[in-house]
Order: sequence, then structure tokens, then C-alpha cells
Amino acid sequence: MLKIKNYVKAESLEQAYELNQKRTACVLGGMVWLKMGNRVVTTAIDLSGLGLDTITETESEFVIGCMTPLRDLELHQGLHTYTKGAIRESLRHIVGVQFRNCATVGGSIWGRFGFSDVLTMLLALDTEVELFKGGRVCLSDFVKMPKDRDILVRIIIKKTPLKVAYLSQRNTKTDFPVLACCIRLSENGVRAVYGARPAKAFLLEDEEGLLAGMGTMSVEERKTAVQKFADYAARKVPTFGNMRGSAEYRTLLVKVLTRRALEAVGGMTDEN
Repeated sequence: MLKIKNYVKAESLEQAYELNQKRTACVLGGMVWLKMGNRVVTTAIDLSGLGLDTITETESEFVIGCMTPLRDLELHQGLHTYTKGAIRESLRHIVGVQFRNCATVGGSIWGRFGFSDVLTMLLALDTEVELFKGGRVCLSDFVKMPKDRDILVRIIIKKTPLKVAYLSQRNTKTDFPVLACCIRLSENGVRAVYGARPAKAFLLEDEEGLLAGMGTMSVEERKTAVQKFADYAARKVPTFGNMRGSAEYRTLLVKVLTRRALEAVGGMTDEN
């Protein structure tokens, strides 16, 4: 059972940061995961009055406040257009609309949960987080950092030209994914991210250049290159077993979802 002794609606980020320096304090997100824990919180810090629940789109980036509900990301037309529907696909299976109206993007990212569809999706994009004290940090670096007493303020997605596809396998429609896969194709090459391994999301680059020059390949050459990269991913991505699936099953899913995602981002037709 979650027990909260004191509740404070922060009037500024400075106040929230100072309150959060006590080890038993806690910053509140959407409370959909925190409430399931068994802990005592001496001071619960609410950021909902600081205007951090909006998505701002500029010519070069999307700036997303930490208190923005996942449902707002799902419905945002700019994000939907930029990712060709991939963000919406990554969110639509997360429990239900009522849940996504409560869960926040900040809580999803700060938790670094291994099952997180949100983290898997955003790692594939050119994403940074803004910390109150730590400033802007690349998301791929942030997930490796130990949790501290800083506060996640915003998530920034840079509008890098890319194609991206998100796929997941679930035993039931609203359950955690057995495996999640997000593939990004850009001028810098291919980035593949795998979530729900069930450990933290794993980022894989095309270090062997298996897909280099894919845009100039024939359809048959692309098919061969895509299959080679899928086999490569299955060898490189560590997987483990739990109640939702064995390590062997997840490794098979790595290969299948990688191939399908690469096909989805345009690796199989002459038009792409």
C-alpha cells in the first residue's frame, strides 16, 4: 500500500527540487504506477500547477512537458504526421484511453521501465530530456544514468528527417508487450530499439553496415540485406524469459519484428 504523509502542490521547479532532495520524497506523475507500490512517501510533490502539460511544436523540434498525458501524445497531429503514425501505434495498446489520460510522459521516461512502449519509441527518435539541474541530456545517455534527486522537466524530439516504424507482440491486447521493436531509417543509417526483453530497452546500430546503401539496392538485394540485419539483431539483442515468454521466443520475435519493421520503413520497394 502507498502511504503519503504530506502533499505539496509545487509553486515552482525550484521549490519542487528542494523538496525532492529528501530520499523519502517523491515527485508525482499520473499515479498509475506509483500507487501500486508498497512504500511510505513523506512528501508527495505535485507538478501539475507549473504548466508542464503541453506539447509545443516549432520548425525544428517538439517540446513535451513532463506532465503531458500519454493520450495527448497519441492525439497530437504533428507527432502523428512526423512519425507516420508510429507514435500513435506505440501508445494505442497501453491499457486503455482512461489510463492514457492519467499516465504522463515524464513518469514513463523517468521510470526507465523495461516494458515501456514510450521509452522504446522515443529512443529510436532524436530525443533529449531536460533536467532541472542536469540540463539537456540525450535520452540514450539518460537511460544509463542512475536515478537521482533531479527533476525531469521536458522531453525534446528533434525533427530529424527519418522514417520510423513501431511494432510489438502481446499475448493479450492491453497487456505489457512480450517484445517491442522500433526501427528508424535516416541519412545516418539504421537504429533499432528493442523493449520488453524484459530488461531495459536495448539500442542496436548497424555496426557491420549490412544495410549501407540500401537506397541504391534492387528489391532482391534489399530483401537479402533486411534478412541479414534481422539475423544480426537476433544474435546481438540479449533476451530473457519471464511469465510472458521465454528468452528463445523473444529472440525469434526480434528477428521477425525487425524484418517487418524494416519492410515498413521502405526497405522493399523501388519507390522508397
